[in-house]
Amino acid sequence: MMRRALHARVARPLGVLALASAVLLSGCSLWGSGSSKPKPLELGTMEPVLAVRQAWLSKVGPVDRLALAVHVNGTVVTVASDAGTVAAIDARTGGDVWRAQLGRPLIAGVGSDGQRAAVVSDSNELIVVADGREVWRQPLTAQAYTAPLVAGERVFVLAADRSLAAYDAATGQRLWRQQRQGEPLVLRQPGVLMAVGDTLVAGMAGRMVGFNPDNGTVRWEAPVATPRGTNDVERLVELVAPVSRVDDSVCVRAFQAAVGCVNTARAATQWSQAANGATGIDGDGMLLFGTESNGFVQAWRRADGARAWSYDRLQYRKLTAPLLLGRSVVVGDDAGWVHLLSREDGQPLNRFATDNSGIAATPVVAANTLVVVTRNGAVYGFRPD
Repeated sequence: MMRRALHARVARPLGVLALASAVLLSGCSLWGSGSSKPKPLELGTMEPVLAVRQAWLSKVGPVDRLALAVHVNGTVVTVASDAGTVAAIDARTGGDVWRAQLGRPLIAGVGSDGQRAAVVSDSNELIVVADGREVWRQPLTAQAYTAPLVAGERVFVLAADRSLAAYDAATGQRLWRQQRQGEPLVLRQPGVLMAVGDTLVAGMAGRMVGFNPDNGTVRWEAPVATPRGTNDVERLVELVAPVSRVDDSVCVRAFQAAVGCVNTARAATQWSQAANGATGIDGDGMLLFGTESNGFVQAWRRADGARAWSYDRLQYRKLTAPLLLGRSVVVGDDAGWVHLLSREDGQPLNRFATDNSGIAATPVVAANTLVVVTRNGAVYGFRPD
């Protein structure tokens, strides 16, 4: 039996690559540079099928270098900015529950259990905040681009040197650390770190790995994708967030390689299909949804990975990972548009604009409100009209 149970709710664009030692390499481009970059299709006009209105607008500060994951706890969404602002926002009103300025630029966040929020600074510090006040900070062995997981009175950190560590959430004392070998490159974008029952689940290269959260020992491993190619960049395979969990089934994307599902109770890969995308997926018990690197929005059957539909009118728009919201699949693009597509066939239901800076993170939902964060740091709340 576990000493303390884990509880975590299962709830982005191509990033810069980093060496496992957290030394940054040059940025990557899917389309090359200059005039060779394909132009997005014109959106044209449309008659909205679903009416949506802007309910509120808040500000957090520019979000560009930060690998941001917007965290939801009940009616509260927690966000952060490059400059070190962390804010808990009431999704019902758009007002602050609390706001903290940490005095250091951030590179990863936010993780939260509703009481504490955790982020990682650019100086490799794990920082924990409660009620708008810093509680503690601890140095890390390397940079981290995955939001810390706060669960079971602990804070778990997946770092770029392929290490996984646990800290006491109240004191910051490190409880254990496990180091794994892997490919020399990692992505500068959120990876997989989550609780499934009493197991800590993390993405390690192209494998989903279950750990004992009390001591870090490995319970099981399941492959989703295998490294291929002749050099380190071609062989890069990482599991990326967000993921889709339904009971014991956890479905995930392996960066630029595959989409697959793992049965965590049996520690078995259910299926894996080739897919060329850079961001995570969402879904339910029937379908999974993802955005491919060329801007196609794709749906797969959860049971076997067979393709259900594909929508191609958002090509080359650098889409976020999707959010499944009722009958809609929600994606944001790099021009600041939010698109609602039908979960049944991908046809457009509505689209609406934010600012023109681009959507910075996967949209989330809280308190019947669709919450979207832009790279300029605007936090929008939208509701059905």
